[in-house]
Amino acid sequence: MKVTLDIPYPRVRVEEKNPYYADLLSEDYAGNQGELTAITLYSYQHFDKFKENENLAEILSEIAMVEMKHLELLGETIKLLGKNPIYSTCESEYGNCVMWNSSNVDYVTDIKGILKADIKSEEIAIKNYKAHKQLIKDKYIKDLIDRILLDEYRHLKIFNTLYNSLCNH
Repeated sequence: MKVTLDIPYPRVRVEEKNPYYADLLSEDYAGNQGELTAITLYSYQHFDKFKENENLAEILSEIAMVEMKHLELLGETIKLLGKNPIYSTCESEYGNCVMWNSSNVDYVTDIKGILKADIKSEEIAIKNYKAHKQLIKDKYIKDLIDRILLDEYRHLKIFNTLYNSLCNH
């Protein structure tokens, strides 16, 4: 099952520095359901299922690598927007930052539970990216979000297909 798309990512750039946009992207970067959580979730699941279900473990590993690419692109964008891409979410108007931690990861180990958690993770990521795209007026960031969304929709389709095939057996 192919998890990557043969569509290049846009070059990372911004129209101008904007700490507010950086703070919005910090939620996608290192929020409770951001890319860092997705990477950690899929990596944990990969390690847990490596011997039991090698096909699922491989898919999880490949998707985690795509999410790592998203993390890299978002981190570079946050930096260009004028903020340090630490693993936290921030609200510029209040100065509050919440550091990422591993309690964001759903450590469920049964395959149905794993796929439910993965579907939920991708659905939330899509919802957050779409909401942030509405708030961000920078055309370059919107292009990046559009490209990342293509991957997230692909991942959601994969997890739904796996879940449905599991439920029909």
